[in-house]
Amino acid sequence: MNQSLTSLADAKAHHEPIAFGDADPVPFVQALHRMVRIRRAEERIAENVATGVIKCPCHLAIGQEAAAVGVAMHLRSTDRAFGAHRSHAHFLAMGGSLDGLFAEVLGRDTGVSRGMGGSMHLAAKEVGFYGSVPIVGASIPIAVGAGLAAQMDKKGDVGVSFFGDGAAEEGSFHESMNLASVMNLPVLFVCENNMFASHLHISLRQPKNVVARYAVAHAMPHATVDGNDVVAVWSALNAAAAAWRAGTGGPFFLEAVTYRWLGHVGHRDDQDVGVARKDDLSDWKGRDPVRRLAESLATVGVLSPKEFAAMESAISDEVSTSWAKALTQPFPEPNALLNRVWAK
Repeated sequence: MNQSLTSLADAKAHHEPIAFGDADPVPFVQALHRMVRIRRAEERIAENVATGVIKCPCHLAIGQEAAAVGVAMHLRSTDRAFGAHRSHAHFLAMGGSLDGLFAEVLGRDTGVSRGMGGSMHLAAKEVGFYGSVPIVGASIPIAVGAGLAAQMDKKGDVGVSFFGDGAAEEGSFHESMNLASVMNLPVLFVCENNMFASHLHISLRQPKNVVARYAVAHAMPHATVDGNDVVAVWSALNAAAAAWRAGTGGPFFLEAVTYRWLGHVGHRDDQDVGVARKDDLSDWKGRDPVRRLAESLATVGVLSPKEFAAMESAISDEVSTSWAKALTQPFPEPNALLNRVWAK
């Protein structure tokens, strides 16, 4: 396999509109809606991190929306997906409640974790998102366990793990990949390779920048795609998803090359902490997954610029309404700190 990401790692490349190829462009109108909704929601969160209204740490995925949505287009509510510390996008892409997300980051009792988990502990089992945790790599083996359960249930479901390139340096990642391969478990490993582990670039951490090389080592089918191209992400999973639904699918490794516009944590862009982002962040914004998809849909006559503007306006209104509602929600009672420690 190619041991380099080549142009996928070039900030100045892939700025052009997305090519649909043989794909029907119509379903990607809904994909664009999801991506814009994720971005507007995270922009609102960023604003309120900056002002101090939100007290919990928030790791934002602005710029990475296409990877989450492209994967989610293949998922259903009976699948079992798990995220990491940067999972607002995964949660919303799969259909998690915007009201519940906002209430959670505000620590309110109506949040998806009853206000006790904050940004990094999200869950929406009703749509197949079983939870996110901030410990790097921690949810990968859990997704493999979910894949084993799916295999035993024989209903064509799949376990899914979203993680970053830094998590591929954890031992649990390799143990999980090996077990999934040996047992041919229906597990989708989704590596969102944004080339940074906190503030450290992948060139300073790994001898090669292609994370999918680990899939080769574990004899696992794999694909490395432009993670800012939602059609490419979706297309890469077509065959694997069909096999899972037929009950014949095993593990698959998807590497979606992308870039986060903001820093590791919080609302700033991290250009002032001595990392390389200051050299290429503006160019990466030129690979904007939202703009590229909107331009492509306009080109094929499926969604006009005027219709896109109306979509953006409606989503902005929804975000404002949901945020205002979350601010009115109650905080948990103090005794919740003890009463919710143990399951009854």
